[in-house]
Amino acid sequence: MEKLLIRHCEVLTFEGREPRFLDARDILIEGKRISAILPASAEAPADCQVIEAAGMLAVPGMINTHAHVPMVLFRNAGPDVNENDWFNKVIFPLEANLTPEDVYWGAMLGQAEMIAAGITCTADHYFEMDWVARAVEQAGTRANLGWAVFGHQGYGQLEETIRFVERWQGKADGRITTWLAPHSPYLCDPDFLARCAREAARLGVGNHIHAAETAGQVALSLERYGKTPVQVLADAGILEQPVILAHCLYPSDDDLDLLAGREAGIAQAPKTYLAMAMGLADLPKYLEKGIALGLATDGAVSSCTLDLFEQMRLTALTQKNKAMDAEVLPVETVLDIAFQGGARVVRQPELGNLKPGNLADVVLLRQDRPAAQPVINKAANLIYSLDAQDVDTVICDGKLIYQGGRHLTLDLEEIYREVNARLPRLLRKDLSRKIAEYPE
Repeated sequence: MEKLLIRHCEVLTFEGREPRFLDARDILIEGKRISAILPASAEAPADCQVIEAAGMLAVPGMINTHAHVPMVLFRNAGPDVNENDWFNKVIFPLEANLTPEDVYWGAMLGQAEMIAAGITCTADHYFEMDWVARAVEQAGTRANLGWAVFGHQGYGQLEETIRFVERWQGKADGRITTWLAPHSPYLCDPDFLARCAREAARLGVGNHIHAAETAGQVALSLERYGKTPVQVLADAGILEQPVILAHCLYPSDDDLDLLAGREAGIAQAPKTYLAMAMGLADLPKYLEKGIALGLATDGAVSSCTLDLFEQMRLTALTQKNKAMDAEVLPVETVLDIAFQGGARVVRQPELGNLKPGNLADVVLLRQDRPAAQPVINKAANLIYSLDAQDVDTVICDGKLIYQGGRHLTLDLEEIYREVNARLPRLLRKDLSRKIAEYPE
């Protein structure tokens, strides 16, 4: 069994929901798991690969609970547009240009960006997911993958996504899990959603879906069905299995009661909400109900980057501003959401915390930039002062995949060359060709 020893680092760990920062520790990794966190020793065992990490902070690999990773191909293609135009005049027409190989290279670029930002696990919701799975396998990361499907594509396309779930479940040495991914209750009717719920139950998996993203979507649902989007999902049976609800900014109090006590997690991407003037969720209400919350990047067309440090900071700051109360979401709560919350949302309890027995997804952060010194409050420093640029080393499943700012599993030059060669074709826009129609 391969052994890896991280020497003389600080460690972020959690006792319950409370973060703890441990000074001068060694982390011993055996195979895929953390076997011990010990006081720093003077000598390393002879049979270990050693990483010298004096001055660095070890944190759990970050978990991106909702993303459309290959959309990095269209990064910054649609700034300063409203919600309807963003879908119907930007992203849905551009996505009509995609080939499976395009999706693969977009996924490879997104994997490279996320690894360099300390993200080791992603709940990715996109198309042609066999190609995304190949990118995850090559990158050495972990992923919950769902092949997005619209109701108008019919049950034949749903069957293809089911076959994907069966093909890739547990692959990449266990790093890949697969769920179903109906797009949303506004682009999938209740009968289609009920079929997704039944198939998820049969397969023993969950669903990953957009819900209650905007006030307009809630109004549309009430007009169409006399129910909120969350109530539509509940009546269709979607909440009977694990579910990731992307965004869910506008649940009613009754909706929150429906979600409480379920295997339901909500993914939050405040950079997208600010960019598209969508509004903000009242996160303390979700937490009071015990609903799992995690951070997300969404897609790079709306959020511009796949960077959870940005989302972590914005989560804290926007919630304080929304409540007009600086005491809302204290740093301890934000760290719990950012690390353990992500694990709760993707239903992988062996992630999100550095402790013996957990899977060895570990990120080492440098703390030597002037902007990060002096370190007075370690939790606040991690949230408000450290950044993706401070990521030095990334370990996933006990294997080094990034060290000293260098990718060990991906060829950046090849990825850039492939992506840029595709851009002229990908950016041709024909409004008569769209993968779906966002309802007004």
